[in-house]
Amino acid sequence: MEHPENDPRYKGLIVNKGVSRPPSVNPYLQKKSREQERSVTDYVEGILAGNRVVLSQAVTLVESSRPDHQEKAQAIIEQCLPHAGNSIRVGITGVPGAGKSTSIDAFGMHLLRKGHKLAVLAIDPSSERSKGSILGDKTRMEKLSLEQDAFIRPSPAAGSLGGVARKTRETIVLCEAAGFDYLFVETVGVGQSETAVHSMVDFFLLIQLAGTGDELQGIKRGIMEMADGIVINKADGDNIEKAKMAQRHFSNALHLFPLPESGWLPKVLTYSGYYSLGIPEVWEMIHEYIDFVKENGYFNRKRNEQAKYWMYETINEQLRNSFYRDPEIAGLLEKLEDDVLCNRKSSFIAAREALDLFYLKKR
Repeated sequence: MEHPENDPRYKGLIVNKGVSRPPSVNPYLQKKSREQERSVTDYVEGILAGNRVVLSQAVTLVESSRPDHQEKAQAIIEQCLPHAGNSIRVGITGVPGAGKSTSIDAFGMHLLRKGHKLAVLAIDPSSERSKGSILGDKTRMEKLSLEQDAFIRPSPAAGSLGGVARKTRETIVLCEAAGFDYLFVETVGVGQSETAVHSMVDFFLLIQLAGTGDELQGIKRGIMEMADGIVINKADGDNIEKAKMAQRHFSNALHLFPLPESGWLPKVLTYSGYYSLGIPEVWEMIHEYIDFVKENGYFNRKRNEQAKYWMYETINEQLRNSFYRDPEIAGLLEKLEDDVLCNRKSSFIAAREALDLFYLKKR
């Protein structure tokens, strides 16, 4: 822009043109890709050395849907597998507001004071509309998030069954290889996620609240039958008597259920996660269970069943992805969907045609 003030008619008044605006980003800065910087060997060595930054980046690879990331992640997991399996895995569930994150904070600090290392895998629910997650569980674990021997990883549910993160099982292997001897897997809340989490942990802990009527609801029977231990949170102040009454109700209900395959009769305890009351008793129960199932052989038998379960789950997932990602199948599904909506074909015949094409392509 030319300044009219610089016209010769206006002697003695000169306006400088100024300098061009510098770029907001250093033009000489070269962005480096973390995935290209580290090889599989670098990742494995970093994980085995307990490097939490490398562990976090490896978990990101595991959770990625990109084929090149998946190939690299599987190579990392394969090399870490011989160093895994030496931890105690605890699944923690409960209704929203039961105090799961606060309890994990208190449980974790108790373990760290005993000299253990803890990894927390918090499964965060994903929005059905935006598909996004808040991933805010870490903010409610104020003490653990400051500890060097604690690793907290929030992961989005990403639409998988019951809200359980698709790659939590693989993440457990990486955390165990990094030297964490205790693992917590926190579910998104009461629902189908309990089935998947139960199939990847050694001890399944159900957190309940007093005075909510849950002890009278038969719908909770399935969840209670999976639990290896039930704890009543917020047993403090004026709520102590209500917590003790709920403890009696749950204990009576558990005696009506058949004895679990482990042979262990689940216990019901009260505690306060906020005030850290009764935490040692909860861990005494967990360790008593672990010793019990290790002695009768159920511990190793359950882990073998879990490994087999996740093998078949992975097969199902790969088959499903292979089917829906096939371009020819995708085109046929649009046509079949229109036929079904217009009542030209039944849902079952349309599904059979799509599967027949898929099987034909795989021959």
